[in-house]
Amino acid sequence: MKKTCVILIGMPGAGKSTVGVVLAKRLGMRFVDSDLVIQERYGKLLHELIEERGVEGFLDMENAVLAELSPQNAVIATGGSAVYGQEAMEHLGRIGRIVYLALPYEEIAERLGDLNARGVTLRSGQSLYDLYEERRPLYERYAHRTIYCHGKSLREIVTEISGSLP
Repeated sequence: MKKTCVILIGMPGAGKSTVGVVLAKRLGMRFVDSDLVIQERYGKLLHELIEERGVEGFLDMENAVLAELSPQNAVIATGGSAVYGQEAMEHLGRIGRIVYLALPYEEIAERLGDLNARGVTLRSGQSLYDLYEERRPLYERYAHRTIYCHGKSLREIVTEISGSLP
């Protein structure tokens, strides 16, 4: 089997980083968290970058970082806002298989807690529900595969993703 990258997309709180680490171990691949790559590159936490540059400035930065990310044989957990960067998403689609971790809105809201501390890119006056509804069609558009995670254990999700890879 020719190894390539597996890219995880989905809302903040969907479990991309958690699933990514376990999936990478199972597949014998590296794990890359794109939020950590951004923080490392700019020397600041996500919420500091959003405060400093604004939502649009942060999204431009995220798009640029993801568009040049090219690890070999890796599971990449993206930030929830990655799907706003068309250049980044097209690049990620070329280097690997994009898997959308889908969860119902209620479960996302329950998992998230403090949105600012998590570096969630909400525009002024935008609710989490608005954000969910705005992003869902983007996740669906870019995903090669959608995994419905509601009611499933971490092991079940990882097994389902592993079994769906070429």
